[in-house]
Parts: sequence; structure tokens; C-alpha cells
Amino acid sequence: MTTPPRARVFHIRRDESPLARPQEKSPPPETGEAQEQDPASFFDSNGSEDGFGDMRMPGTDAKPAQATYAAEREAVKAENLTARQLRMAKRIAEINGIEAEDEYLAVIFLRQRGIDPFHRGSINTLVTSEANRSQRKPGTNVPVPAPVQMQLPAQAKPTQVGPATPLPSREKLTEDRRAAEIILIQKDIARRRRRKLMMLMIRLSLFVFVPTIIAGWYFIRIATPLYATYTQFQIQQADSGGGGAGGLGGLFKGTQLATNPDAVLVQNYLNSRDAMLRLDEDLGFKRAYQDPAIDPIQRLAADATNEDTYKVYQKSVKISYDPTEGVVKMEVIAPDPQLSEAFSNALIGYAEEQIDKLTQRLRGDQMQGSRETFEDAETKVREAQESVLTLQEELGVLDPAAESGVVMSRITDLEGQLSRKRLELGQLMDNRRPNRSRVDAVQGEIFRLEEMLLTVRQQLTAGNEVRGSLASIAGQLRIAEADLLTRQELLSAAAAQMEGARIEANKQVRYLSVGVSPIAPDEATYPKAFQDTLVAFLVFAGIYLMLSLTASILREQVST
Repeated sequence: MTTPPRARVFHIRRDESPLARPQEKSPPPETGEAQEQDPASFFDSNGSEDGFGDMRMPGTDAKPAQATYAAEREAVKAENLTARQLRMAKRIAEINGIEAEDEYLAVIFLRQRGIDPFHRGSINTLVTSEANRSQRKPGTNVPVPAPVQMQLPAQAKPTQVGPATPLPSREKLTEDRRAAEIILIQKDIARRRRRKLMMLMIRLSLFVFVPTIIAGWYFIRIATPLYATYTQFQIQQADSGGGGAGGLGGLFKGTQLATNPDAVLVQNYLNSRDAMLRLDEDLGFKRAYQDPAIDPIQRLAADATNEDTYKVYQKSVKISYDPTEGVVKMEVIAPDPQLSEAFSNALIGYAEEQIDKLTQRLRGDQMQGSRETFEDAETKVREAQESVLTLQEELGVLDPAAESGVVMSRITDLEGQLSRKRLELGQLMDNRRPNRSRVDAVQGEIFRLEEMLLTVRQQLTAGNEVRGSLASIAGQLRIAEADLLTRQELLSAAAAQMEGARIEANKQVRYLSVGVSPIAPDEATYPKAFQDTLVAFLVFAGIYLMLSLTASILREQVST
């Protein structure tokens, strides 16, 4: 079920107002026809007598003779005014101090005073009065605003400020009129949309299009061409290939995780002020950007500080590191292609020096401990050898074992001779009549062999004034030789430790491997006119959008 919308009927043009049309006078009533009796006719048919004669009542001076307005009443009725218009005329008459018996007389009296009850000024006065009446407190007398004297269109045209408010229409709303009003509304909406669209285009032109055109003109015509040199290098770790690295350290061996900290440190160093100052000192980085041929926006001032130069350096040297591949990518921008290549080579040299410094202390600490241990063992071996040599010289024995072997062989020989002489003596004594001379001779030889054997045996255990016994000599030499052997073993262990430290130190060596060598470009890389202009357009559009949204939000907050 569709309910048709109900709309109040208003006047759209002044010529539609009933005041602008000539009022049709009602024909005079014919004799014998039934006519509507006016209430004032009960007092006096001609309106000249009110029943009190010449007596004047208080307040009757301001009251017009209402009984004489029968014809005007009929004319007002013929205008087909709505009930709302009649009630409005009644209230306006009360505001202006006019007493009327009904609404028709209120319209007549207002028009006699030159007040149009349906004019916008009269309606505004009525609205203001109603508002004051609703706001005042009970028992408070609020003065009524002075009535607005609005002249009738036939007498004088009121001065209007701003667009005129259309008055309600008394005509019926037909289909043609409805369509015409809809067309007028559509035209008004289209006109407002065109005006808003025009204002939007003006704002966009001032805040977006014009700055974008200026930026594009700068990038195409004014900006100095800059040349970029690309370089890629990788920091690698030396590997002996022998293996043997166990534990968690061997998991990352040969991977980029082992060199990630070094690559990050090198990247930070190349982006530092130290690298900028070295580059300026070696190749004149600041002078390159102080060239008068460079446009004013990119050119450094003649008295530029190091901070200003460092800002330009950060824009000219772009270094990135990819941890997944372990590759350091470097882009060096300069006003001249050869200068850009020279800057890249210098920065690569600075990176190599920095890498050497990173591992130099670690390698030095590892080698220093092993080298000190080896030198101490070598010194003690030398001291032990000197001790053995001194004992040999002091005791007069080159080899105690050999000396002992000689003595033992003599003892064996003497004991063999002694045994044979004793056997010979026994054979002589077995005779009944032994030869005494031979017996004495054999006994004398046995005695001398025993003395000689005792003397030889004393050489092993007892010493003399010149040197000690062979036992003491052998003991001292054995101790010295044992000490020498121990020192020699320690020296061998220290030598092996030093060799291992040297191998580990070599493993800690980092070196820079250049994957993409710097080559001077033959065409300018920057500025990229189209991309930079598009970025400028997006930036200006974003700024305008933010400002417009902020203004809309503030306007809404203020209005609420």
C-alpha cells in the first residue's frame, strides 16, 4: 500500500498572491433571496447606531464600526483563505492592538492600516511574539514588540532584505503545477550543485593542481640531473675447510648468520658522519654539491655546516642490507657520473678497513696467549738442556749408562779370573804335598783380584775426591734428562696450540667480496619527473583531504 505524500501549498511567485490579483466583487444580492445575516446587523442595519446613542464608551475610539463591513467581509470570503491564514491574521491583529470579532474582520482591519497579514515581515513578527510569550515566566510582563507596518502592494512595496519568502498559495495543486514545481526544485538543486562543484574545483586548483604543476615544472626544467652508481658486496668469513667445529657454533658455520653483525656494523659506519668526513677529506664531497651549476634547492650553501652536508650525504648515499641473502646494496648519487663512481670505490675501501678492524683484536688475543705459552716452554727446554750439559761437564761423564756398563764388564771379568784362581788353588791344595811356592803365588793372585774387584765395585757406589759415584752421577743426569724430556713435550704441546690458534684466527678473518662493481652511468638517474610529479600530486591531495576533513569536523562541532 502506497500513501501519497501530503505537502502544504505555498506561494512561489509574488504574482500568485491573491493581493496581486484584482478582487472579484460579489454581485449584489437579488431581492427575495436568502442572504447570510451579519452579526452586526442585529444592532443597526446601516452600522450608524450601536444602541447607546451619543454616549462614548472607554476604548471605543480605537474600534472601527464593524457592522459596516459586510461587503468587505464577503470579498474576503471570496478569496478562499485557508483556516490557517485566517488564524494567523487574527493573531497579527491582536499583536497590533486591533480588536476584531472574527478572522475576516481582522483581515479587513489590518489591510485598512496598511498591514499585509500574509507578508513575511508580519509572519516574522508573529513568530517572535509567540517565542517571547513561550519563554517568559508566569506573572512577568514582557513588552510586546512594536508592530511592523507593512504596506499593501497597491499602496507601497515593502523593502526586502535577501530573497523573498514565498507566501502560501490558495490554489489547488494540480498535476501540471506539481510537475512544474518539481522541475523548479530540480533546477535549483542543479544550480546549487554546479556552484558547489565550481567552488570545489577552485579549491582543488589552488591547493592541489597548481602546486603539482609547479612541482612538475621544477622536476622537468629546473632540477639538476643526478647520476647514481649501484654496488653490491658481501662480507664473508674465512674457512679452513678442515672441519672439527662442533656444538652450536658449527650450525651457523658457512651461513650468513655468522656475518650478520659485521654487515650491520659496516652499514652503520658507511651511514655515519665519520665516513662522510673521510669522503669529504679525500674526494671533496661538500665541494661537489657547492657547484653553482646545481639548482638552488639541491645546492649546498658556501658556508654550509657539517650537519647540512650530512643531510645531503644521507640523501646521496643509500645503503640497505638484506639479511636473508647477506648482501649489502649501496647506491651513491652525485652530480657527475665519474664522481659517483669515485665515491663508491672510496666507500668500499672504507668498508674493507672497517671489517679488518672488527676482527683484528679477536685474532690478536687468540694468538697472543698461545705465543706466550710457546715461548715460555721453549725457554724452559733450553734451561733443561743447559743443566744436563753442565752436569756432564762437571762430573766428567758423557753417559752414565755407558760408564756403568764398562764398570760392570770389568767386574765380571775380575770375578771370572778370581774364580779360575780359586779353582787352581783348590787343585793345588788337593795334593798331599802341594808346592808351596805355587800355592803362595796363586793365593797372592787371588788376594790381588779380590782387592781389584772391591775397588771396581766401589766406583759404582762410592765416589772419590774428583767426582762422586756412578750412581749419584747417573741419578743427577737422569733427573736432568727427565726434566729436559718434559720440557720438550711441553714445547711440542705449545707449538701445536699455537698452530691451532693460528688456524682459528685465520677462520675469524672477514673479507669483503664485491658482487657488483661500481660503474659510472651514462644517463642521469634523478630526477624521475613523472614519478616525482605523481608523488607530489598524491602528497598535495592528501594534505587537502586532511584539511577538508578537519574543517568539516570542526564546522559540524561548532554547528551542533
